Amino acid sequence: MAGHRELVEMQGDARKDGVREMFNRISGRYDLLNHLLSGGMDILWRRKAVNLLGVAVDESYLDLATGTGDYAREILKRGPRRVIALDLAPEMLVHLKRKAASWPRAERLEVIQGDAENLPFEIGCVQGVTIGFGIRNFPDRPRALRECARVLSPGGRLVILELAGIPNPVLRRVFDLYFRFVLPPLGGLISGDREAYRYLPASVARFPEREEFLGWMRQSGFRDCRCIDLSLGIASIFYGVRDTD
Repeated sequence: MAGHRELVEMQGDARKDGVREMFNRISGRYDLLNHLLSGGMDILWRRKAVNLLGVAVDESYLDLATGTGDYAREILKRGPRRVIALDLAPEMLVHLKRKAASWPRAERLEVIQGDAENLPFEIGCVQGVTIGFGIRNFPDRPRALRECARVLSPGGRLVILELAGIPNPVLRRVFDLYFRFVLPPLGGLISGDREAYRYLPASVARFPEREEFLGWMRQSGFRDCRCIDLSLGIASIFYGVRDTD
């Protein structure tokens, strides 16, 4: 098992294998810890992101790094034609399927194990793509963005919810202390895997600056790109529209 410092340094398939293994290990407590460690704010952030997506009843959507499916469920509530939920970690999808059995419109949900950098879909097959707290873990983020652009129809929306680092230096210092001294022991106590919750702050620290990431989006075929900070920048939404070429 790779430690958190090794994992954030890994590239390519080694990084994917390490991330898959880590999320398989913590899948059983993933939902509880998400809600607990964010003080329930993750629910509000996700709802805001889906509002920006602009779900329409005759459209199809793809949720990448879906985890246990909370983002996909929020999209399903809006009544679209289809939602595809894709994740690299099979154990996360086991929990998603168990939860989805009781969801309204669950018959419109398609669950796939797969790699966001090599999507098994045709060009322009969906009208919206979402990624919730996942693109941080992709070894080749520009490639993943190009894949998002490929599968989106012209005018389709990309909405990425992520922990991109807090702009305010005072608040950032407070959260650095939380990440170092509260998150790993609490996450480790509940999940049984302290290294996974040391990886989280390490991966946030390695996330690119907002303008750099927006530049990647533009280079990948998106227009109207912008970053919307939530809760003083604790979380951020990156939004873009697939260019019409």
